[in-house]
Amino acid sequence: MPTRSGRSVVDLLRTGRPLVMGVLNVTPDSFSDGGQFLDPAAAIAQARRMVAEGADIIDIGAESTRPYGGATPVSAADEIARLAPVLPAVAALGPPVSIDTMKAAVADWALDHGAALLNDVWGLQRDPEMARLAARRGVPIVVMHNRDEADPAIDIVADIEAFFARSLEIADAAGLDRSQIVLDPGIGFGKTPDQSIATLAALPRLAAFGLPLLVGASRKRFIAHVSPAPPQERLGGSLAAHLLAVLDGAAIVRVHDVAPTVQALTVAAAIRNAR
Repeated sequence: MPTRSGRSVVDLLRTGRPLVMGVLNVTPDSFSDGGQFLDPAAAIAQARRMVAEGADIIDIGAESTRPYGGATPVSAADEIARLAPVLPAVAALGPPVSIDTMKAAVADWALDHGAALLNDVWGLQRDPEMARLAARRGVPIVVMHNRDEADPAIDIVADIEAFFARSLEIADAAGLDRSQIVLDPGIGFGKTPDQSIATLAALPRLAAFGLPLLVGASRKRFIAHVSPAPPQERLGGSLAAHLLAVLDGAAIVRVHDVAPTVQALTVAAAIRNAR
Protein backbone atom coordinates (compact mmCIF):
# COMPACT_ATOMS: atom_id res chain seq x y z
CA MET A 1 0.00 0.00 0.00
CA PRO A 2 1.64 3.28 -1.08
CA THR A 3 1.77 6.09 1.46
CA ARG A 4 0.92 9.71 0.70
CA SER A 5 4.58 10.18 -0.20
CA GLY A 6 4.05 7.53 -2.89
CA ARG A 7 6.67 5.13 -1.52
CA SER A 8 5.70 1.81 0.00
CA VAL A 9 7.79 -0.14 2.49
CA VAL A 10 8.66 -2.57 -0.31
CA ASP A 11 9.85 0.36 -2.45
CA LEU A 12 12.05 1.58 0.40
CA LEU A 13 13.54 -1.88 0.94
CA ARG A 14 14.44 -2.02 -2.75
CA THR A 15 16.69 1.03 -2.37
CA GLY A 16 19.22 -1.27 -0.71
CA ARG A 17 20.12 1.20 2.03
CA PRO A 18 19.35 0.45 5.70
CA LEU A 19 16.04 1.91 6.82
CA VAL A 20 15.43 3.61 10.16
CA MET A 21 12.15 2.81 11.89
CA GLY A 22 11.27 5.30 14.64
CA VAL A 23 9.51 3.98 17.75
CA LEU A 24 6.34 5.75 18.90
CA ASN A 25 4.76 4.21 22.00
CA VAL A 26 1.33 5.60 22.88
CA THR A 27 1.35 3.57 26.07
CA PRO A 28 1.72 4.24 29.80
CA ASP A 29 4.09 1.33 30.49
CA SER A 30 6.63 0.77 27.72
CA PHE A 31 10.05 -0.07 29.17
CA SER A 32 11.91 3.03 27.96
CA ASP A 33 9.40 5.83 27.37
CA GLY A 34 6.14 4.65 28.92
CA GLY A 35 3.68 7.50 29.29
CA GLN A 36 5.89 10.04 27.53
CA PHE A 37 3.75 10.06 24.37
CA LEU A 38 0.40 8.86 25.68
CA ASP A 39 -1.04 12.33 25.05
CA PRO A 40 -2.03 12.49 21.36
CA ALA A 41 -0.52 15.95 20.82
CA ALA A 42 2.81 14.79 22.28
CA ALA A 43 2.73 11.63 20.16
CA ILE A 44 2.06 13.51 16.92
CA ALA A 45 4.78 16.05 17.75
CA GLN A 46 7.25 13.24 18.38
CA ALA A 47 6.33 11.58 15.08
CA ARG A 48 6.82 14.88 13.26
CA ARG A 49 10.21 15.25 14.96
CA MET A 50 11.30 11.73 13.93
CA VAL A 51 10.24 12.34 10.33
CA ALA A 52 12.26 15.57 10.27
CA GLU A 53 15.24 13.66 11.68
CA GLY A 54 15.10 11.17 8.82
CA ALA A 55 12.93 8.26 9.96
CA ASP A 56 11.89 6.11 7.01
CA ILE A 57 9.07 4.38 8.91
CA ILE A 58 7.15 5.25 12.09
CA ASP A 59 6.20 2.25 14.22
CA ILE A 60 3.21 2.98 16.46
CA GLY A 61 2.24 0.72 19.36
CA ALA A 62 -0.66 1.18 21.76
CA GLU A 63 -0.04 -1.86 23.96
CA SER A 64 3.25 -2.33 25.73
CA THR A 65 5.11 -5.42 24.58
CA ARG A 66 7.99 -4.65 26.93
CA PRO A 67 10.47 -7.50 26.62
CA TYR A 68 11.09 -8.00 30.34
CA GLY A 69 7.55 -8.70 31.52
CA GLY A 70 5.19 -6.67 33.66
CA ALA A 71 3.18 -5.10 30.86
CA THR A 72 -0.55 -4.67 31.39
CA PRO A 73 -2.69 -6.42 28.76
CA VAL A 74 -4.93 -4.09 26.76
CA SER A 75 -8.15 -4.92 24.93
CA ALA A 76 -8.44 -4.34 21.19
CA ALA A 77 -10.97 -1.59 21.90
CA ASP A 78 -8.55 0.19 24.24
CA GLU A 79 -5.69 -0.11 21.74
CA ILE A 80 -7.84 1.41 19.02
CA ALA A 81 -8.98 4.19 21.35
CA ARG A 82 -5.33 5.13 21.96
CA LEU A 83 -4.50 4.92 18.26
CA ALA A 84 -7.51 6.78 16.87
CA PRO A 85 -6.33 10.36 17.59
CA VAL A 86 -2.73 9.58 16.59
CA LEU A 87 -2.31 7.07 13.76
CA PRO A 88 -4.22 8.89 10.97
CA ALA A 89 -2.39 12.14 11.76
CA VAL A 90 0.99 10.38 11.70
CA ALA A 91 0.13 8.61 8.44
CA ALA A 92 -0.57 12.04 6.91
CA LEU A 93 3.07 13.03 7.53
CA GLY A 94 4.18 10.91 4.58
CA PRO A 95 6.52 8.07 5.59
CA PRO A 96 4.95 4.62 5.97
CA VAL A 97 3.37 3.85 9.34
CA SER A 98 3.80 0.47 10.95
CA ILE A 99 1.29 -0.84 13.50
CA ASP A 100 2.93 -2.72 16.37
CA THR A 101 0.20 -5.06 17.62
CA MET A 102 -0.38 -8.75 18.25
CA LYS A 103 -4.11 -8.47 17.49
CA ALA A 104 -5.45 -8.86 13.96
CA ALA A 105 -8.51 -6.75 14.78
CA VAL A 106 -6.29 -3.80 15.74
CA ALA A 107 -4.09 -4.35 12.69
CA ASP A 108 -7.14 -4.37 10.41
CA TRP A 109 -8.40 -1.10 11.91
CA ALA A 110 -4.94 0.45 11.55
CA LEU A 111 -4.72 -0.52 7.87
CA ASP A 112 -8.06 1.21 7.29
CA HIS A 113 -6.67 4.37 8.89
CA GLY A 114 -3.32 4.75 7.18
CA ALA A 115 -0.95 2.02 8.35
CA ALA A 116 1.12 0.39 5.61
CA LEU A 117 3.06 -2.27 7.54
CA LEU A 118 2.13 -4.80 10.22
CA ASN A 119 4.54 -5.58 13.06
CA ASP A 120 3.58 -8.77 14.91
CA VAL A 121 5.72 -9.41 17.98
CA TRP A 122 4.45 -12.98 18.11
CA GLY A 123 5.42 -13.83 14.56
CA LEU A 124 1.99 -15.02 13.31
CA GLN A 125 1.84 -17.54 16.17
CA ARG A 126 -0.44 -15.79 18.68
CA ASP A 127 -3.44 -14.53 16.68
CA PRO A 128 -4.36 -17.04 13.93
CA GLU A 129 -6.00 -14.28 11.88
CA MET A 130 -2.85 -12.18 11.52
CA ALA A 131 -1.33 -14.10 8.58
CA ARG A 132 -4.66 -14.26 6.78
CA LEU A 133 -5.16 -10.53 7.29
CA ALA A 134 -1.74 -9.67 5.82
CA ALA A 135 -2.42 -11.96 2.86
CA ARG A 136 -5.91 -10.58 2.28
CA ARG A 137 -4.82 -6.95 2.54
CA GLY A 138 -1.61 -7.48 0.57
CA VAL A 139 0.61 -5.65 3.06
CA PRO A 140 4.12 -6.40 4.33
CA ILE A 141 4.48 -7.79 7.84
CA VAL A 142 7.31 -8.03 10.36
CA VAL A 143 7.45 -11.51 11.87
CA MET A 144 9.24 -11.37 15.22
CA HIS A 145 10.63 -14.21 17.31
CA ASN A 146 9.32 -14.37 20.84
CA ARG A 147 9.09 -16.68 23.84
CA ASP A 148 6.90 -16.56 26.94
CA GLU A 149 10.03 -16.58 29.07
CA ALA A 150 13.76 -16.82 28.69
CA ASP A 151 15.51 -20.18 29.07
CA PRO A 152 19.27 -19.76 29.43
CA ALA A 153 19.82 -23.45 28.74
CA ILE A 154 18.63 -23.44 25.13
CA ASP A 155 20.43 -22.70 21.89
CA ILE A 156 18.63 -19.43 21.20
CA VAL A 157 19.66 -19.18 17.55
CA ALA A 158 18.36 -22.68 16.83
CA ASP A 159 15.15 -21.71 18.63
CA ILE A 160 14.80 -18.61 16.43
CA GLU A 161 15.38 -20.68 13.30
CA ALA A 162 12.71 -23.19 14.31
CA PHE A 163 10.29 -20.40 15.21
CA PHE A 164 10.78 -18.66 11.87
CA ALA A 165 10.35 -21.95 10.00
CA ARG A 166 7.01 -22.45 11.75
CA SER A 167 5.96 -18.84 11.06
CA LEU A 168 6.75 -19.27 7.39
CA GLU A 169 4.66 -22.45 7.29
CA ILE A 170 1.76 -20.45 8.74
CA ALA A 171 2.36 -17.71 6.19
CA ASP A 172 2.39 -20.19 3.32
CA ALA A 173 -0.84 -21.80 4.50
CA ALA A 174 -2.50 -18.36 4.66
CA GLY A 175 -1.38 -17.48 1.14
CA LEU A 176 1.01 -14.80 2.39
CA ASP A 177 3.71 -14.21 -0.20
CA ARG A 178 7.31 -14.39 1.04
CA SER A 179 7.97 -11.00 -0.59
CA GLN A 180 5.71 -9.46 2.08
CA ILE A 181 7.70 -10.80 5.04
CA VAL A 182 10.43 -9.18 7.15
CA LEU A 183 12.02 -11.26 9.92
CA ASP A 184 12.88 -9.82 13.33
CA PRO A 185 14.92 -11.98 15.75
CA GLY A 186 13.34 -10.15 18.71
CA ILE A 187 16.29 -8.78 20.64
CA GLY A 188 15.44 -8.93 24.36
CA PHE A 189 12.20 -10.85 23.90
CA GLY A 190 12.27 -14.22 25.67
CA LYS A 191 16.04 -13.99 25.83
CA THR A 192 18.68 -13.46 28.47
CA PRO A 193 21.11 -10.59 27.82
CA ASP A 194 23.74 -13.10 26.72
CA GLN A 195 21.24 -14.66 24.32
CA SER A 196 20.42 -11.26 22.85
CA ILE A 197 24.13 -10.73 22.18
CA ALA A 198 24.40 -14.21 20.66
CA THR A 199 21.40 -13.43 18.45
CA LEU A 200 23.00 -10.24 17.16
CA ALA A 201 26.20 -12.13 16.47
CA ALA A 202 24.22 -14.73 14.48
CA LEU A 203 22.54 -12.35 12.00
CA PRO A 204 24.54 -13.75 9.06
CA ARG A 205 23.14 -17.19 9.91
CA LEU A 206 19.58 -15.85 9.99
CA ALA A 207 20.13 -14.22 6.61
CA ALA A 208 19.94 -17.76 5.20
CA PHE A 209 16.14 -17.40 5.21
CA GLY A 210 16.60 -15.01 2.31
CA LEU A 211 14.28 -12.38 3.76
CA PRO A 212 14.94 -8.83 5.00
CA LEU A 213 15.95 -8.64 8.64
CA LEU A 214 14.79 -6.02 11.15
CA VAL A 215 16.81 -5.46 14.30
CA GLY A 216 15.46 -3.58 17.31
CA ALA A 217 18.29 -3.31 19.82
CA SER A 218 17.47 0.23 20.93
CA ARG A 219 18.01 0.78 24.66
CA LYS A 220 17.62 -2.95 25.38
CA ARG A 221 18.79 -4.54 28.62
CA PHE A 222 21.70 -6.46 27.07
CA ILE A 223 23.47 -3.10 26.65
CA ALA A 224 23.42 -2.52 30.41
CA HIS A 225 24.59 -6.11 30.90
CA VAL A 226 27.80 -5.12 29.09
CA SER A 227 28.00 -1.47 30.17
CA PRO A 228 25.64 -0.60 33.07
CA ALA A 229 23.27 2.27 32.32
CA PRO A 230 19.53 3.04 32.58
CA PRO A 231 17.47 2.82 29.35
CA GLN A 232 17.71 6.52 28.50
CA GLU A 233 21.54 6.37 28.72
CA ARG A 234 22.09 3.47 26.31
CA LEU A 235 22.49 5.45 23.08
CA GLY A 236 26.11 4.43 22.55
CA GLY A 237 25.31 0.76 22.95
CA SER A 238 22.26 1.08 20.70
CA LEU A 239 24.33 2.69 17.95
CA ALA A 240 27.05 0.05 18.22
CA ALA A 241 24.51 -2.78 17.96
CA HIS A 242 22.67 -1.26 15.02
CA LEU A 243 25.82 -0.38 13.05
CA LEU A 244 27.09 -3.94 13.40
CA ALA A 245 23.64 -5.29 12.54
CA VAL A 246 23.60 -3.28 9.32
CA LEU A 247 27.10 -4.50 8.45
CA ASP A 248 25.75 -8.03 8.94
CA GLY A 249 22.85 -7.39 6.58
CA ALA A 250 20.00 -5.89 8.61
CA ALA A 251 17.63 -4.04 6.28
CA ILE A 252 15.77 -2.10 9.01
CA VAL A 253 16.77 -0.89 12.47
CA ARG A 254 14.04 0.03 14.95
CA VAL A 255 15.17 2.88 17.20
CA HIS A 256 14.08 5.42 19.80
CA ASP A 257 16.85 7.88 18.86
CA VAL A 258 16.39 8.66 15.18
CA ALA A 259 18.77 11.57 14.53
CA PRO A 260 21.91 9.94 16.02
CA THR A 261 21.12 6.68 14.23
CA VAL A 262 20.64 8.39 10.86
CA GLN A 263 23.90 10.28 11.36
CA ALA A 264 25.82 7.14 12.34
CA LEU A 265 24.52 5.16 9.36
CA THR A 266 25.23 8.05 6.97
CA VAL A 267 28.81 8.46 8.17
CA ALA A 268 29.42 4.70 8.10
CA ALA A 269 28.11 4.55 4.52
CA ALA A 270 30.35 7.45 3.47
CA ILE A 271 33.40 5.70 4.89
CA ARG A 272 32.53 2.40 3.19
CA ASN A 273 31.92 4.16 -0.12
CA ALA A 274 35.33 5.84 0.07
CA ARG A 275 37.18 2.54 0.28
